[in-house]
Amino acid sequence: MSPPLNTDLGYIPPDGGWGWVVVFGASISAGFAYSFPKAFTIYYKELQAVYSISYSQIAWISSIMCASTYGGGPLSSILVNRFGSRPVVMFGGLLCGIGMVSASFCTSIFQLYICAGLITGLGLAFNLQPSVIIIGKYFLKRRPVANGLAMAGSPVMLCTLAPLNQLLFDMFGWRGSFFILGALLLNCCVAGALFRPIRPPAGPPKGPANKQATETLQKEQPDLGLVEVAGEEEKEDKNCCENFNRFLDFSLFKHRGFLIYLIGNVLMFLGFFAPIVFLAPYAKHLGIDEYSAAFLLSILAIVDMIARPTTGIIANSKWVRPKIQYFFSFSIAFNGACHLLCPLATGYSGLVVYSVFFGLAFGMVCAMLFETLMDLVGASRFTSAVGLVTIVECCTILLGPPIGGTLIDTFGDYKYMFIKCGSVMVLAGIFLFIMNYYNYRMLAKEEKARRKHEAEKKDDEAVRTPTLPGEENTTKVEKMQDGHEAIPLRTEEEGLKNGAQIISEA
Repeated sequence: MSPPLNTDLGYIPPDGGWGWVVVFGASISAGFAYSFPKAFTIYYKELQAVYSISYSQIAWISSIMCASTYGGGPLSSILVNRFGSRPVVMFGGLLCGIGMVSASFCTSIFQLYICAGLITGLGLAFNLQPSVIIIGKYFLKRRPVANGLAMAGSPVMLCTLAPLNQLLFDMFGWRGSFFILGALLLNCCVAGALFRPIRPPAGPPKGPANKQATETLQKEQPDLGLVEVAGEEEKEDKNCCENFNRFLDFSLFKHRGFLIYLIGNVLMFLGFFAPIVFLAPYAKHLGIDEYSAAFLLSILAIVDMIARPTTGIIANSKWVRPKIQYFFSFSIAFNGACHLLCPLATGYSGLVVYSVFFGLAFGMVCAMLFETLMDLVGASRFTSAVGLVTIVECCTILLGPPIGGTLIDTFGDYKYMFIKCGSVMVLAGIFLFIMNYYNYRMLAKEEKARRKHEAEKKDDEAVRTPTLPGEENTTKVEKMQDGHEAIPLRTEEEGLKNGAQIISEA
């Protein structure tokens, strides 16, 4: 794993200052990105009645929205590398507002797929990735805490949006609610305005270390606010593939830790979002009233709100951070165990208990989702890593809720959906735990072999270094002038002096 306190950015992040304002802005933009697809499920029952569609068909709205959020990751990463985080987030907020306002005029479910699902989801993608990326620019030592606080924006938003959506629906209907939600999403533009690009310390570089740091900063120029430097002629000579690889580093697919993370997360997302999507409909299916069903999401969000920063503090401790991948694996397995036990809850009190444990497990996973990725690949490659991970994960995110809806339509019971999601997540947690153990062992062996090779190389260089004529005598004289070797030298000088005196007396 990457050493916790090393940075490959070429500068030392401030770990505070304006960074806390950036964390606040990230909590708003990332909070909308994570919570909006979940809070949107409040309208499922009504939209089913309006368009006479099944559970699997209605689930495609949130599914397309989440898949667009994650599938737009590579495009978002490219735009961040080119223009920086601030303009990308502001454009994403504008796109979200346009998508939801357009959804209020839709007359078919397919139009909702496009407006509420695709357009709004793509706007959320432009809010999520830049918010996570810029935290890595401002924080190093306190990065897990900063990530936990930023991710806490999601439960805060969910806690607010879930009852607000129900209130808006009762007052204005679903069309008026969508129009108002579009206006609320424009606040992401305000959050993006807080993402001030971080600038390196001024002054000419001194020494090779600073020269290397300057070269690294030039590579990170979009977010660091650096101006264009010399070398444009060389960039023009690069082919299209090289230019594209500069934005998305495909060499990450040769990175063992990255591949383990990617496979585990792809499996996890098959069961990650479906339980939240169907929690409120499940409560209504059991005969619970609309506001109490919406309050379940608020309970989940309140616990999630506490769990995320707490998890960030625990993950930043000296006992957990060196092996943070194990903690992440446990969180995923714990999340799956909650879903496996959910069918035992047949009343409102049981669903409240499930929501509490689900919120705790969900907050633990979300707080470490990106921190563990940055721990594996480093801050400089994190932008590309996020883009590549999200584009691969979007496939399982897209299929997860519709598969759960198909199980509900087929068996007429929600428990099979929860069992499927729980089993998949437990399996993903076990896979990540085993493979991370293997990765840690391999890294330790590679580090040991590297040190042994360096020691042998130094020994070989010492043996093979040629000795020039007279150099040996010079070395002996130098040694004689230092430490215990100086004593024989003084003895010889005294002997010569005594000999000279004897000759002169004779």
